Amino acid sequence: MSNWETMSQDELEKQYSPSRWSHRMSPDEVVKSHVTALRAGTENAQRISQTQLNIPYGEGEDEKLDMYMPHNFSPNCPLLIYIHGGYWQFLTLSCTVKEESGFMAASLVPKGVAVVAVDYSIAPKGNMDLMVSQVRASVVSIMQRYPSSELYLCGHSAGAHLVAMVLSADWSKYNVTPDIKGAFLLSGIYDIVPIVSTYVNEPLTMTNEVALRNSPMCLLHQLKGSISTDVVIAVAEHDSPEFRRQSKDYYKSLKSMGLRATFEDVPNTDHFNILEKFVDHDYSLTQLLLKMMGKD
Repeated sequence: MSNWETMSQDELEKQYSPSRWSHRMSPDEVVKSHVTALRAGTENAQRISQTQLNIPYGEGEDEKLDMYMPHNFSPNCPLLIYIHGGYWQFLTLSCTVKEESGFMAASLVPKGVAVVAVDYSIAPKGNMDLMVSQVRASVVSIMQRYPSSELYLCGHSAGAHLVAMVLSADWSKYNVTPDIKGAFLLSGIYDIVPIVSTYVNEPLTMTNEVALRNSPMCLLHQLKGSISTDVVIAVAEHDSPEFRRQSKDYYKSLKSMGLRATFEDVPNTDHFNILEKFVDHDYSLTQLLLKMMGKD
């Protein structure tokens, strides 16, 4: 069990500040390096992929997605839907976050997998309820657009939280049930109540009530629709103890419910390069993802 409620404010802030735990660089340096790596990876992915950009999945100005497809793309090609992180509020200040979220296509498109990068209304423009509803709607839209494709989800940090919220959706509200074959959750946060009293919540302005209804750990009873989904929960060796604890707790909860969950503790990585390494075909998690899709 967590003892976050007994932590000092300074310790709580530190635990939920991923950049302060990197073993490679200072907090500012690791964030700048991360943005540079994702941007470069996405530019490379655009060079090798057939792209369709700014496809609407809803009526909101942020409700758009980018597709990175093999040149021999067919309607039954596996689709990986990627939900970006950034603590629900930013990744960079200079451009739309989905435009830096196609990097995984660099290693997946050559293997016949299409990558879909989803945008949503980050805070302070969007609130948590809206963001959760948007990513769920994006999955429904993609399923309807490509009904014969196998769907896989991947999210990092706040994006892993949003993927877990997709898995916890009450699909009766959408009149469809997406057949999600697999999900990769990387360095995620699954109980967002601890961040309500931290700096992270300043642009989000969540109450405890909002945090509770948007915490995957509080919605385990709604996971019965995901019983056939393969779920990989990965955490970096140099994630903070709280991030590591949250990943282990969520994994144990899924296993206790009979879900097909596996836990990956990735050595010599931090909160940022656990994701950046997906541009490498030989990276252990890339290989695991391709194996899940039958593309290894």
